[in-house]
Amino acid sequence: MKMRKIHAGLFAGTAMLAAMPMAAPAQSAAAPASSDSDVQTITVTAQRRVENDLKVPVAVSVIRPDAFKDYVAAGSDTLLSLSGKVPSLYVETSTGRIFPRFYIRGLGNIDFYLGASQPVSVIQDDIVEEHVVLKSNPMFDVGQIEVLKGPQGSLFGRNTTAGIVKFDSAQPTETWQGQGSASYGKYNSVNVDAGVGGPLTKDGSISFRLSGLYQHRDNWITNSYTGNSDDGTVGGKDVMGGFNERDVRLQLLAKPSENFSVRLSGHYRDYDGNASIFYRGSIRQGTNAVPSSFDRSVVAYDEAHNNPQAYKTHGASLKAVYDFGGATLTSITGWEHLSGYSRGDTDGGAAVNFPLSTNGGAPVPFGYGESQGRVHGLDQVTEEVRLASPDTGRFKWQVGGIYFSQKDRTEFDQRAYFLTNNSFGTNPNPNNFVLLHDNNTSWALFGQASYDLTDQLTATGGVRVTEDTKRTELLLHPNSVALTIPGTAPASSFACGTAFSCRLSDTKPSWDASLLYRATGDLSFYGRVARGFRGPTIQGRSAVFGSAYTTANSETNTSGEIGLKSVFLDNKVHFNLTGFYYVVKNMQLNGNDSNGNGVLFNADKGKGYGMEAELEARPVKNFRFNVGFSWLHTKIEDPNAFAQVGAAGGVLAETVFPTPFPGTGSNSGLRFASINGNPFPNAPEYNLNLSGRYDFPIDEKSRLFIGADFNMQGKTNYVLYRTIEYTANGNFELGGKIGYAFGRYEAAFFVRNLTNEKNLVNVIDTNNYRAGIYNDPRTFGIQISGSFR
Repeated sequence: MKMRKIHAGLFAGTAMLAAMPMAAPAQSAAAPASSDSDVQTITVTAQRRVENDLKVPVAVSVIRPDAFKDYVAAGSDTLLSLSGKVPSLYVETSTGRIFPRFYIRGLGNIDFYLGASQPVSVIQDDIVEEHVVLKSNPMFDVGQIEVLKGPQGSLFGRNTTAGIVKFDSAQPTETWQGQGSASYGKYNSVNVDAGVGGPLTKDGSISFRLSGLYQHRDNWITNSYTGNSDDGTVGGKDVMGGFNERDVRLQLLAKPSENFSVRLSGHYRDYDGNASIFYRGSIRQGTNAVPSSFDRSVVAYDEAHNNPQAYKTHGASLKAVYDFGGATLTSITGWEHLSGYSRGDTDGGAAVNFPLSTNGGAPVPFGYGESQGRVHGLDQVTEEVRLASPDTGRFKWQVGGIYFSQKDRTEFDQRAYFLTNNSFGTNPNPNNFVLLHDNNTSWALFGQASYDLTDQLTATGGVRVTEDTKRTELLLHPNSVALTIPGTAPASSFACGTAFSCRLSDTKPSWDASLLYRATGDLSFYGRVARGFRGPTIQGRSAVFGSAYTTANSETNTSGEIGLKSVFLDNKVHFNLTGFYYVVKNMQLNGNDSNGNGVLFNADKGKGYGMEAELEARPVKNFRFNVGFSWLHTKIEDPNAFAQVGAAGGVLAETVFPTPFPGTGSNSGLRFASINGNPFPNAPEYNLNLSGRYDFPIDEKSRLFIGADFNMQGKTNYVLYRTIEYTANGNFELGGKIGYAFGRYEAAFFVRNLTNEKNLVNVIDTNNYRAGIYNDPRTFGIQISGSFR
């Protein structure tokens, strides 16, 4: 079944691209090319300068705005939609749209804790989005998306051991410009993305850009459960799966003189929807094949009130740039705020439907579970000051410093908190929750310089020193109920340094060095070594079960890569090729404790190596295509590292290699397996992405077009230990559109997940749940878009 799926996917993707060039000879020789008939020069900002990619000794993939609009036409999550669209980038979630987790070259973090750190940094319009919810702020009115691969040691700093996903919005301009797209499709899905801007003064010294995003989808998943519920959950038809996303951004740009500019930006987000939908029992023991009878539109949840989720975020930034002539001073100040909650049925089904046999007794319902994470308020403040030489000359340099501060109050609620019938006689139950105060501060000093050793050879090197401090404190309940959980350990057992409080701090250097050789004006070779640093992490959520905090020490990633970048056929073809190898020391990992709660630990090291290739081409008039491929091998190396596996009453819920061993004492009902030699979780062995478009000219201004995109991922483990069940191999999706264009305006019919694949994309492995998360079903509709300038 796996091979049939892989062959079908490869055939579909190959046929998609093969069919379009066949139409090329049919075009009229006199017909004009489409407005974007030639591959444009690729410019990137990976070194904090706008540069031709051929001159940058860093592996960078670029996602263009027109491709991005295709991916999100059905109202899809603007960040999760990027998964697999360039080599070595993977994005997933087990907490819905408010918690995307990014992986680059296999390195990421499966931790679902609201305070989790990730080794992939997300930067939006020059502001680092550190908290996992801030990372979910959607992108719209996009200027460019860049994926920087490998540790970014000197210019971007901590928590970039895997790389960076960098988003740049369309900026204010001195002339009137605008763009917009609107789509409508299945499930009453709506996606509207628009931006407009221009001068506010006659001389263009003050300009603006107003951007907005609106996404909506009706509920389409039925909760078929009709029995008793301990927390008052009521099922019904079409009660889950929908969402409302409302976002706006305003930018003002002032240029008082040729040498001085100030950009003030503000944004606001209002989102509501559902947490991830787990389907309990959808994964069958002994196989990873998705049953043909599986139905994504029906669940049976006995708790969690149909998984509600809602967050609001807003923020502002001020970027000031002054050019002294011999150097340019840049100051970037940012503030972000968020609040909201997410609640879910974490066992993924109704306990009465999954009885567990007990010793000689009748089977009893098993698996009641729900949880909620709530951020009462988070504030992030950042400041960066950078002084840089001009972009010209043989010697270029940058020096600067950053300050980062994040404070929040985060609440975690477990099942007993929501029970309506309890010994306290209250609703909600004042039990089984915690309120934490998290404080993270960081500062860094950095510098980087490059020198043209010859007209063809450039050396670049940089270093950064970062201090990162985290502190988590146990607070009282908002209603001033003292936090001493009846029947469990006393509050003093939460000590990590002092009672109720845990503090970790570390100071480390990070760096990078590279050589770039310009063989010709269109061909470059480079080699790069770099080290990245991820700060220590505290997992405070464990306190909800009366358990002590768990922590992980800092990790470092030392990476080496070599590559080539090329342009040929009169700028019609770009081809990049990279090989890499890296070693992560003190690798931060996340497993489960006896309550199914995530716990942190460090593995001795992890290793990864692989290759990436990208081709962007327009070989004939009116036809363009992209091909991306990455291959990856990863391995955890620590003979003393173990992970808890899914088991209930000592009975395994999956097939585990090597055979797990039983715990002892209070863990006697649990099973553990060695993870030494295992691949990283959510690290596909390969990724293939294809996209293409062909335009059929009608006259000087109008044309018909057909476009498609295809993505396939290789074998992927979703957990730390080896199983048959919690893996996927050959997952693929195919999307496409066909339409009519007139000048800069288009109308098209689109489809996403054309073949309606049922892909397992995540799991919850606690107890015997065997619950999976799956991709969206096939969606289709109409889309109109256009731009002016």
